[in-house]
Amino acid sequence: MIKKLLLPLALACSTLLGSAQAAEPLRIGYVFAMANAPVLIAERLGYFKDEGLAVEVKPLGDGPVIQQALAAHELDVAYVGTPPVYQWYARGLKSVILAKVNYGQAAVLAGAQSGIQDLAGLKGHKLAGVKKGSGMDVLLRGYVLKEHAGLDPDRDLTIVDLPPGNMNAALDRGIVDAAFSWEPFVSQALLRGSARLLLDVNQALPHYPWYVVIGLPETLRDRPDDVVKLLRAHRRAIDFLNEHPAEANRIIADAFKLEPVQRADGSTADGVAIVAEARHRLGWSADLAPADLQFIQRLMDYSRALKFMDTQVPLAELVDTSYLQRASH
Repeated sequence: MIKKLLLPLALACSTLLGSAQAAEPLRIGYVFAMANAPVLIAERLGYFKDEGLAVEVKPLGDGPVIQQALAAHELDVAYVGTPPVYQWYARGLKSVILAKVNYGQAAVLAGAQSGIQDLAGLKGHKLAGVKKGSGMDVLLRGYVLKEHAGLDPDRDLTIVDLPPGNMNAALDRGIVDAAFSWEPFVSQALLRGSARLLLDVNQALPHYPWYVVIGLPETLRDRPDDVVKLLRAHRRAIDFLNEHPAEANRIIADAFKLEPVQRADGSTADGVAIVAEARHRLGWSADLAPADLQFIQRLMDYSRALKFMDTQVPLAELVDTSYLQRASH
């Protein structure tokens, strides 16, 4: 009799426990960058909620911080640049790329007073870049300088490690002659007239993927339906960005607290104008096309050639688009 009573009780407890686990928020970390606007849009417009998905969204400073949070199991999924994902994978943090977030955003600028007119003119000058071995540094050294410009990044110029938020001031003061930067910093400099555009990477590599949505293997194993809900909200946010640009630009300008800049003619460009300018070099898409996968492989090849990693990561293990396909139905 006691066993007969205990069995239904155990089943009921198991059901309640399963419900409690399902109700846990999906913890989403993202690099606080304009290109990651889809996660902001999805949260602010209630797209996650519409999917019945409880989320805890955490804006974070950069990839290494996200890496630490993922390794400590403080996040379930993340919006992060592509190179860190495969670099972490090679070191044992085997997160999986699920969808694309954006394309474009990066550009090379020359200070208005520098006299540099093209990429070849960078030779012998100082270029502001980010930390050596980081994702953007892979793009700068592997593609922009070595492949596109035919320059040796270690011998032909000096790359100065600077936070992107300080690059425009460094250009203005002549501390550096050029900068490899991204949005909104590129648009702020161009609207002010303090820099000229040497290379829009998205023109040279149309629709190249950068930020991606990644998930930990245990997240994919334990919460596959929630991952699909996340990606469905992600797609919807990207549709909103593309179909309602004026409203989306206002949300982005507010979220990133973009201060107005003064143009050379004395007029003012507000935050919305900065986002509109950034759209010339930045766009959003969820789909990982064959060309995107080829570019991810290309980035891995750059990283190995630059000796930033010495392990071959199989692309088939790094990317899984099946959840995104489920989110499309």
